[in-house]
Amino acid sequence: MTVIVPEPVVENNNLDHKEEITNGEEVTKEEQQDLKLDGGFKVPENNAFGHSFRDYEKESERKASVEEFYRTNHINQTYEFAIKKKEYYEKLDKTEMSIWECCELLNEFVDESDPDLDEPQIEHLLQTAEAIRRDYPNEDWLHLTALIHDLGKVLLHPAFGHQPQWSVVGDTFPLGCAFDENIVHHQYFKENPDNDNPLYNTKLGVYTENCGLDKVTMSWGHDEYMYLVSKGNNTTLPPAALFIIRFHSFYAMHRSGAYRHLMNDEDHEMLKWLHVFNKYDLYSKSKVRVNQEEVKPYYLSLIEKYFPAKLRW
Repeated sequence: MTVIVPEPVVENNNLDHKEEITNGEEVTKEEQQDLKLDGGFKVPENNAFGHSFRDYEKESERKASVEEFYRTNHINQTYEFAIKKKEYYEKLDKTEMSIWECCELLNEFVDESDPDLDEPQIEHLLQTAEAIRRDYPNEDWLHLTALIHDLGKVLLHPAFGHQPQWSVVGDTFPLGCAFDENIVHHQYFKENPDNDNPLYNTKLGVYTENCGLDKVTMSWGHDEYMYLVSKGNNTTLPPAALFIIRFHSFYAMHRSGAYRHLMNDEDHEMLKWLHVFNKYDLYSKSKVRVNQEEVKPYYLSLIEKYFPAKLRW
């Protein structure tokens, strides 16, 4: 089954105009939409703790733990580490279970890298999916993408080796090339072995200009794992969905405009949908819970449409 994905509908803010972003690269207004959403979703001013979203400097009860998470992450996420993890997990030989069974496993986990929420992960998945469903009722593939985008966090579970949080969650970034200053808590990369390796510490590193993000090795985590699970189980979700799953934590790229020199034309097309998705992923987080049993039948129907009953993980 081929799914035809239309262009996302966004507010027109003079799309031909170009503006400079933080790293000096040009990005069209088409890629840098404001935070107002066309479907009526209102962006809240504060997160669940009363602070600005993704404010890693604001003093709060989670600041110290989040910063320590990123210190450990940035020291240990190396090119060699990510290659080995991918080779190990892409075999998809750990277990078999359905998408919904995986959702329920995530009830046990809270993301230590997230300064905006301390609720179990399944709550975030349903909040994101339901917010998108209200504003994009005809894009059922996007509803399901929202539901499953963080399922790779199942790597935290003992059945998957009880991986440490620094190797599962948090912002992702390319490996095999220089670490961009737009990556949160960039200062801790100075202790990463790749930072002093001449093979990996230049702008392009092991890559070529505009090679395409499909050729890039990303820091290992739940994004990459769920992307491998989806592809390996022959999902019929469209390419835009797989792009969202793999790069939704790549904030240096989709929020700050970094690493554009590695992107090709297809990446720029897929980025339009990632921008739509990201607003809901980030700003739908709240303490208000979704009634799981009420919405479950709808999402089970989407899972049946786009995935096999049991997946290899």
